[in-house]
Amino acid sequence: MAVAALPWRDRKRPLWPLALVVPGLPFAALLFATATSSPWFWWLTPVVILGVIPLVDLLVGDDRANPPDEAVPALQASPYYRWITYLFLPAQYAALAVTCAAWVRGPGVIGGVGLVLTAGLVNGIAINTAHELGHKRETAERWLSKIALAPTGYGHFFVEHNRGHHVRVATPEDPASSRLGESFWRFWPRTVLGSLRSAWRLETSRHRLRGRSPWHPRNDILNAWVMTVAVLGLLIGVFGVRALPFLLLQAVVGFTTLEAVNYLEHYGLLRQRTATGRYEGVDPRHSWNSDRLTTNVFLFQLQRHSDHHANPLRRYQTLRTFDASPQLPAGYATMLLVALIPPLWRRIMDPRLLAHYGGDAGLTNRAPGPPAGDPGRSR
Repeated sequence: MAVAALPWRDRKRPLWPLALVVPGLPFAALLFATATSSPWFWWLTPVVILGVIPLVDLLVGDDRANPPDEAVPALQASPYYRWITYLFLPAQYAALAVTCAAWVRGPGVIGGVGLVLTAGLVNGIAINTAHELGHKRETAERWLSKIALAPTGYGHFFVEHNRGHHVRVATPEDPASSRLGESFWRFWPRTVLGSLRSAWRLETSRHRLRGRSPWHPRNDILNAWVMTVAVLGLLIGVFGVRALPFLLLQAVVGFTTLEAVNYLEHYGLLRQRTATGRYEGVDPRHSWNSDRLTTNVFLFQLQRHSDHHANPLRRYQTLRTFDASPQLPAGYATMLLVALIPPLWRRIMDPRLLAHYGGDAGLTNRAPGPPAGDPGRSR
C-alpha cells in the first residue's frame, strides 16, 4: 500500500524570530551594565554579532535545503514571515533610544565606543531589513524600508539599490560591486559617494520624465532624508545636543556595515559582454553566497544573494541556493571582519575568485591599473 508523501514544511520557521535578537541585545547590555556598573557590557552587542555568531555559524554549519516550487506561493503569502520583519523596526528604534540615553549619561571612553558600535551594528543590520522590505510592491512595506534606513541617514539606498545596483551589478559601472585587487578601504569612499551620486541622478531623471522638479515631496531620497532629520531632531530634543556626536558616529558605523557586506557580495565577479556589446543577464554566478544557517537566519537569508538578484521580489523565506554560485568560506559575520584586513582578505578570496574563472583574471571585475598579482598584497 502506497504511503502519501507528507506536505513540505519550513523547518526554519521557528528560527526566523531569532533575527529579533539583534535589536534585543542592547537591552541585555543595559541590564548587565546597570547591574554591574561596568561599561564593558556595552560591548555585548558587537561581541555577539562579530564573535559569538561566527562561532555558532562554524559549529552549526550549512543548510542547503530549498523550498519546493509548489510550496512557494503559500510561503510568499504567509503573514508570519512579514511580521517578523515589521517587528524589527520598533525594536530597532527602542534600541537606538536606549543607547542614546546611556550615551548622554556619560559612560566613559570604553562604554562610549561600545555604545557607538552597538547602535551602529543594530542600525546597519536594520538596513538589511530595509533591503528586504524595499523590494516589495506593497506601499506600506516600501515606507517601512525608509523608516528602517532613517537612523543611518542612508535613505538614498532605497533608490540606488533597487534601480541602480540591481541593473549594474557585477559590472565596473556599479559603485556597490567591489573589484579584484580593491581593498575595502578603497572601496568604501567609492561606493559611499558613487551610490549617493547615482541615486540622485536616478531620482532626478525619474521626476524630469514626469515633467516636474526633483525638489518634489515625492522624491524618494528627499522624503527619506526628512525622516532622518525628524528622527535625529526628536532624539536631540529628548536627550539634548550631547546626543548629536553619538547619532552621527553610529550612523557612520551603520552604513559602513552595509558597505562591508556590499564589498563581499560581488567581489571581483563580472558579467561578460555579449556579441551585441551588452552585459549578459544576471545569474547565480554573479554573487558570492554562503549557506551558513545561523547567519542566514539572522540576516533573512541575505546570503542566498544569487537568487535575490535573479528574483528580487522573492521573500526571504523562499530564497534558494544554487550549485553554480561561488561560495564564501564562511558566513557574512565572519567575512565582514576579514574584509577589514586587506592582506588576509586577498589571501583567502583572490584564489577562490580566480578558480571561479578557471584561473583567467581577465574575466574578473578588476581594479584599474596593472593586473592583480600577489594575493597577499592589497591596492
